Amino acid sequence: MTAPENFQRARVSRRTVLGATAGGVLLGGITLPTAAHAAPAPRCYTRTEWSARPPRSATQVIGKPDHIVIHHTASPNVTDYSLAAAYKVQHWIQDLHMDTNGWIDIGNQLTISRGGFLMEGRSKSLSSINNGQNVLGAQTANNNSHTIGIEHEGIYVSENVPVALFDMSALTCAWLCTKYGLDPQVAIVGHRDYNTTQCPGDVFYARLPELRDRVSEIVLG
Repeated sequence: MTAPENFQRARVSRRTVLGATAGGVLLGGITLPTAAHAAPAPRCYTRTEWSARPPRSATQVIGKPDHIVIHHTASPNVTDYSLAAAYKVQHWIQDLHMDTNGWIDIGNQLTISRGGFLMEGRSKSLSSINNGQNVLGAQTANNNSHTIGIEHEGIYVSENVPVALFDMSALTCAWLCTKYGLDPQVAIVGHRDYNTTQCPGDVFYARLPELRDRVSEIVLG
């Protein structure tokens, strides 16, 4: 299985950004076009596609988030980068969250595999994002009402993040920032910024400034 087709850098020219109409949103003093004219949605594999279990109770749709929380799964750094492996880790996360943690469903809204495949997490996440909303997750204790969480497969305490995973994270965050009108330099945070945890690992956490800059480049061109 080849890597996802979305790794080309989708950018909007600075001329387009500066010439945006009043229908855009204000980002860092620049009027940013709406999502239809900015960072496009990456290919996201739906819950139906990865055969998710149904949630135990109704998923709560809420307003848009103000922060994007970067997580790692703390699972093995596998070298199988296939879509099948991506589906496998998504089932593992859902089983852990529902059967061990006792949550109603997978806790995070999105997951990115080590092969760079983006997958829908909690029920209704994808439709809510597309509508400029969010779902109440269980990914960042005491801060789920205003955040959206992206799980990144692997553990990055001492090992580096795969290129495919990092690239997809940048594309995904750019899509979310344009959907929600967020400034990447402010909105993208690590799990440890809210809770006492090693997540998303020392190596990945140290690369968050790079991720923010990459997302800003995609969004602003």
